[in-house]
Amino acid sequence: MRTNLSRIAVTATAMLALTACGGNGDGGDDGQTGAAGGLTGQGSGDSCTISSTIPVGAALSLTGAAGSYGTSQQKGLQLAAEQLNAKGGVKYDVKIEDDQTDPRQGITVFEGFVNGDKSVIIGPTLSNTAFQAQPIAQEGKTPVLAISNTASGITEQGDFIFRDSLTEAQVIPQTVKKAKEKYNLAKVVVMYSNDDAFTESGFKVFEEALKAEGIQNLETITFSKADTDFRALLTQAKGQNPDALVVSGLIEAAIPLVTQARELGITVPIIGGNGFNNPKLMADAGEAAEGVVVGAAWNSASENELNTAFLKDFQAKFNAAPDQFAAQAHAGLVLIDHAVRSGCSGEREAIQEGLTKISNVPTVLGDVSINANRDAEHPAVVQVVQDGKFAVLE
Repeated sequence: MRTNLSRIAVTATAMLALTACGGNGDGGDDGQTGAAGGLTGQGSGDSCTISSTIPVGAALSLTGAAGSYGTSQQKGLQLAAEQLNAKGGVKYDVKIEDDQTDPRQGITVFEGFVNGDKSVIIGPTLSNTAFQAQPIAQEGKTPVLAISNTASGITEQGDFIFRDSLTEAQVIPQTVKKAKEKYNLAKVVVMYSNDDAFTESGFKVFEEALKAEGIQNLETITFSKADTDFRALLTQAKGQNPDALVVSGLIEAAIPLVTQARELGITVPIIGGNGFNNPKLMADAGEAAEGVVVGAAWNSASENELNTAFLKDFQAKFNAAPDQFAAQAHAGLVLIDHAVRSGCSGEREAIQEGLTKISNVPTVLGDVSINANRDAEHPAVVQVVQDGKFAVLE
């Protein structure tokens, strides 16, 4: 399958090396892996000491339709790397490459990481790309930690594939249940992008959750992830007189869809999937975003001590507030550090084994465990946009 896909060279401007103390400055491709015990140290847990820097690869969408998600993830990883390296004992060299929101580019990036020296791979940003690129890592026995892929089937691709992002199947049912209670929902119109694995998976979970809650789906309306004019489709939806609109789409579609819905006089709640979890929704849609409901794996209002510190440190470093994608990225590297320290080894198979043992590890997301299916388990939250910010839907 890979031989039929064109390879796209990764340009220098599409890369970012987060150089750890003691790193080589270009992502660590200096032959450290496999060097006589270079990635295996002494001790365990906080006492673990490894002499060589652990090379980590991250495939993120820094450009393209998911660019806003990827740039948030980039910042979360950068902050986590700096904090972990300052902790001492184990240091990380995180090399981030742009997958350009393109599965073909994601394949190229993964091939480079697997064939190079990377001990573990973080990403890619979208499930669509993950389904195409992850088999390369599985075949090369290189552990992958997905930090934003919520589609069903991601971890089923092999025993080296993990994720810290809650699945749509874990979050959406809670969202639908809470929205029904809050808004007394009886009938809705469902809209989704049918040309993306993530949004299609979200639609299927919404469909099942609505049925389970006894909410009637009056009509299902599809669109393309590249669409920006939804007026005709929204007029069609409005004609059904629903109690709410349920939408599974990426942020680039969510912003104009929400804006145009309010312009057309659609005042009912809009319930979004994980793609709506982005501050750009409020920044770009403004007043139109008020009242939008979305389930989440993280909420900035959490009083978790680690989260409070994360908010402060992120704001200080980037002069901006983090979002869920930054939080999941930060937590991802923390979980990898826990896996490395559990066996005091940065070798691929040791990290893979360490990730299977993740249980109640404190992170900015809360205490995270990884279950037998290699999926994360931690508390979810249902949010509503209120006064330009995400707030917990009470």
